Amino acid sequence: MKKSVRKAIIAGNWKMNKTRPEAKELLEAIKPLVANADGKVEVIACVPFTNLETAVAATAGSNVKVGAENVHFEKSGAFTGEISADMLVEVGVEYVVIGHSERRQYFGETDETVNKRTKAALAAGLKPIVCVGELLWERECDITEEVIARQIKLDLFDVSAEDVKKTVIAYEPVWAIGTGKTATADQAEEVCAFIRATLAKIYDEETAQAVTIQYGGSMNAKNCAELLSKENVDGGLIGGASLKAADFNTIVQAAVEG
Repeated sequence: MKKSVRKAIIAGNWKMNKTRPEAKELLEAIKPLVANADGKVEVIACVPFTNLETAVAATAGSNVKVGAENVHFEKSGAFTGEISADMLVEVGVEYVVIGHSERRQYFGETDETVNKRTKAALAAGLKPIVCVGELLWERECDITEEVIARQIKLDLFDVSAEDVKKTVIAYEPVWAIGTGKTATADQAEEVCAFIRATLAKIYDEETAQAVTIQYGGSMNAKNCAELLSKENVDGGLIGGASLKAADFNTIVQAAVEG
């Protein structure tokens, strides 16, 4: 991490977990543990839609920010079951995860819809966490860089340099999400550095250096320190470990100390 240049961010992605009482209990446990990260590391809880109001209320006055797990690209209309960016802003949400591999795999997300959702989020004042990553087959075929470059170019198409600086990119190798497999620290650094180099080509070096790039493939309490020691790994998008206050705190503290 280069915290002197860009923001370090640890974001929990709760996925489809926790009722409202459970969400409040977990956040109340997390808040005092991560209070020392204030001003050093941005701490975010990205929770299911039904928990957003509970999370915003529970984190009020603390250094824990709240994020949503998805957003639609239209402001309103006949899109049953969807939530707009304005609706999220009204609730008090600051961040939103876009293009997670599970959304791409199970719900038909494409780079085109990721791009539209990203621009809608930015227009409403939200900070997008845009996920990219390769399949195991793509890594085995040695086309990781081609896949990542394509995603970056398409997902951020027509997004200005100023808006890109407000955007977080999460590198999530699909083969390491929920599988227990994790990219080595060197593998994570290699791809995160490639993402930054790609941003420099599209925009410029100053813009690329300003963008926070997270690693999100099964980062946990045991491997976080090594992953976060890498120059281009600016934090983590945390799945399973974000549902346990102690484990999530261990990752936050590794970022504080890194």
